[in-house]
Amino acid sequence: MSFRVLGTGMYVPPRVVTNDDLSQFLDTNDEWITQRVGVKERHVSSNETAADMGAKAALAALENSGIKAEEIDLILAASVSGESISPSVSCMVQNLLGVSCMAMDINAACSAFDFLLETAAGFFARGKAKKVLIIGTERLSRLLDWTDRGTCVIFGDGAGAVVLGEGENYIDSIFDVKGGDDVIDIPQPVGMSPFYERGQEKKPYIHMAGQETFKFAVTAICRDSKELLQRNGLTFDDIAYIVPHQANKRIIDFASMKLKVPKEKFYVNIDKYGNTSSASIPIALDELNRAGKLKRGDLLLLPAFGGGLASACCLLKW
Repeated sequence: MSFRVLGTGMYVPPRVVTNDDLSQFLDTNDEWITQRVGVKERHVSSNETAADMGAKAALAALENSGIKAEEIDLILAASVSGESISPSVSCMVQNLLGVSCMAMDINAACSAFDFLLETAAGFFARGKAKKVLIIGTERLSRLLDWTDRGTCVIFGDGAGAVVLGEGENYIDSIFDVKGGDDVIDIPQPVGMSPFYERGQEKKPYIHMAGQETFKFAVTAICRDSKELLQRNGLTFDDIAYIVPHQANKRIIDFASMKLKVPKEKFYVNIDKYGNTSSASIPIALDELNRAGKLKRGDLLLLPAFGGGLASACCLLKW
């Protein structure tokens, strides 16, 4: 027993920040950002927390699924940008939804949505849950150095959610983690302990080594996608859509070229939202679903990559 997707939902805050808006206080412009990242605009929270946005995406997914909130047995959430370490984002979403069930977070940065799916599959396999709510939600604007044009132009805020029920549509997955903070790092403040001897070595913002991130991401998409298809006796022709983590359009374009898979098979929406980390794949799934582009039985590949360094890819039947 694994699961099937019963419904999808998303939420982005109403405030839109364009590349031209950023050029008012950064040494950048629309052409520079579009060519290097593929982002035209992003949504930025003015007064909503990651949990607030996650709850709104969850309500949209519940409505789409026809499932009532009180039917949910488990809430799994992912966020690197929650307002508190404890309570976790999943606990805060549970409170906002007014339900009573097990809730927990998983931190795997931009790959976290795939990690959530794998975790949910374990609960279904053990008969511990019949309805599961999965949420990726990020207020990355709070983690950015808004004077650093190399990072702040990339990211956006938003949330995506899916409701899962019993079924056999989660086919296979692959995960790879190479721990280290030399490529992507989001440090916490060191605190005020009089016994701790290390100072604040880095500001508590997103730090990325751009070229190394690019190489890691392209390698992960190509390696994980090919391995997952090969061991399931499939080819890219069998896949309806590849729905990757939306980190950088150039990463997706380069992976398409290396894999010799048409760009049209990759679903891309980074131009509208930027990189929303754990929320990017569920946001994309919701757009595909609500646009009527997914048919029952369609096979989807969900490759993801990011901080950790962690990469993942899931094979899912719609």
